[in-house]
Amino acid sequence: MASLQDYCVADKSGVPMNGFACKPPESIPGLNTQGVSMVRLDFAPGGVNAPHIHPRASELLIVMEGTLEVGFVTTLPETKLITKVLQAGEAFVFPQALTHYQRNVGKEAAVGIAALDSQNPGTQPVVAAVLGSCPKIPVEVVAKALQADDSVATQLQSKFK
Repeated sequence: MASLQDYCVADKSGVPMNGFACKPPESIPGLNTQGVSMVRLDFAPGGVNAPHIHPRASELLIVMEGTLEVGFVTTLPETKLITKVLQAGEAFVFPQALTHYQRNVGKEAAVGIAALDSQNPGTQPVVAAVLGSCPKIPVEVVAKALQADDSVATQLQSKFK
């Protein structure tokens, strides 16, 4: 039996897994393939949200102006970074509960609209959670997780109030 996947690219000929028929991740040639995780939108009036595109999606990002690089990291054991550069009019759906980012890689200001899957989606910035919790996570725990000296963990934690 196949293991559960972090993200699902529809496979109309496959066997449903967790209620969805998904292509095996190794068979997906790239995120710029139509129907993978990027869609082109013509900005017609009407509502679009992440679960509308796929029920396991947690965030939909639509680029209105500029160029944005987006990416997410799969879970263990691979922890593979998957990225895509989006232009104005393109959208990206982030898989539910995976660490992800977006950054402007163009020369001009970028504008994007993010739609989350609920009124209170429970976002959690990873670095702020690990280094800026209150009370602080013990320095030796942070140091071990970062595979660094206690002094490095202390210095990083000091940047968060």
